[in-house]
Amino acid sequence: MTDPARRRIRELVTPEGVTLHLRLASAAARAGAFTLDAAIMLAALVAVTIAAVFLFGGFRTIGPAAIIWLLGFFLLRNFYFTLFESGMRAATPGKRVFKLRVVARGGGRLTGGAVLARNLMREVEIFLPMIFIVSARAEGVSNRWSALLGFGWTAIFLFMPLFNRDRLRAGDLLAGTWVVENERPKIMPDLIAANDGDAIDPYAFLPEELDAYGQFEVQKLAEILYRGDIDTITTVAGVIRRKIGRPDTGDDRAFLDAYYAAARRHLERRLLFGKRKRDKFDAGS
Repeated sequence: MTDPARRRIRELVTPEGVTLHLRLASAAARAGAFTLDAAIMLAALVAVTIAAVFLFGGFRTIGPAAIIWLLGFFLLRNFYFTLFESGMRAATPGKRVFKLRVVARGGGRLTGGAVLARNLMREVEIFLPMIFIVSARAEGVSNRWSALLGFGWTAIFLFMPLFNRDRLRAGDLLAGTWVVENERPKIMPDLIAANDGDAIDPYAFLPEELDAYGQFEVQKLAEILYRGDIDTITTVAGVIRRKIGRPDTGDDRAFLDAYYAAARRHLERRLLFGKRKRDKFDAGS
């Protein structure tokens, strides 16, 4: 991992005390995702415009065509980002292409209120200054101060991420959110890095095998692997094999390393989608 990428790693502690290591989205990825989303919104607005002209014959007066166009522009501007980020993936189409998602900085589940707050701020950051600029151009040179105000306003919010450690835009600061790379984060990356060789490769676990345990047991397994006591490792490996129906053969340490790595990834992916399994008795929420 390069140094710039390492500087984007953040720890997020869930309410259950599980530590996730997330990588913040780069400025380039966020800009690319927004550009793609803006292109999708523009294409949708063009389609609405063509439909309005075809059905109602143009915009010569404030009639049905103009009303439909204004309604379409309002809905796209205010609900495109909110609708997609409120879903299970917490990402717009642009963010999905660039493998990004929105998460709550406090470690809890991303709420509708946070999504709404971060996206309503986009109205202040982008669309309000756009109104100043467009109106200034329509009214001519005499209203150039409105255009300058619009450009200045946009510049303030555009460069705001450069002046905070987590590169947050105003909406993220207000809502308490991060935009992160949608990858499998690591609870204990040093343990996995020390055991990411060929020993893990032969093992493949089904989702139902990984669902046999929850956060409490996975953390205890990590502690056992760190201590490295042979007798304990042998005992625990036998217990887990019987629990998930695996034959009691092979290297116990390699089996536990593989199971821990797979269970940790499975657990963290569920956590990022707001699904928690606290222990083996918890059905998961």
